Amino acid sequence: MTSTNPQRPDLTGDLTGNELLRWYWLKDELADFARSLGIRATGSKEVLTQRLAAALNGVSFTEPVTQRSGNKAQLSGPLSASTVIPRGQPCSQTVRAWFIEQVGESFGFDGELRAFFADADGTQTLQDALEHYYASRDQGQKAIGSQFEYNRFTRAWYQAHPEGSREDLIEAWRDYRRRPVDERGRI
Repeated sequence: MTSTNPQRPDLTGDLTGNELLRWYWLKDELADFARSLGIRATGSKEVLTQRLAAALNGVSFTEPVTQRSGNKAQLSGPLSASTVIPRGQPCSQTVRAWFIEQVGESFGFDGELRAFFADADGTQTLQDALEHYYASRDQGQKAIGSQFEYNRFTRAWYQAHPEGSREDLIEAWRDYRRRPVDERGRI
């Protein structure tokens, strides 16, 4: 399906939900639009987009259920490998500092380790987390979530254009996001 020069529509109440979903929007654009329509403007970009699409289509939207931990306890003080990770422990600066001591300055929380902490039930230790960290290093290139469209585009573009410049990437990204989803070709 190819059009001669598709134009991204303005964000107005006349837009349909299906047309909204055809285009790339910045989260700030979507939040401003939601506020103008009197719709809740919080949440992830994906949820906000779905909420707006439902409103524009005149259908109800069921908000996703988020799990919130009632435990506000957070590790502090000196940590060791035997420190038990409490349920609901965030990936805090204190925990980051402990990992840097173990791994080195190259340490960074990734999706694998954040998921480990999110799933912690109060029986795992920092040693378990460290072992999980090392075990998840050699799993090859990790998938990038659909909410990180620019990151996914960038990875795919550099794989297709290994000698490409940053300027070329930016121009390709601008061209890519100008087009509706159903008219985007290969990168």
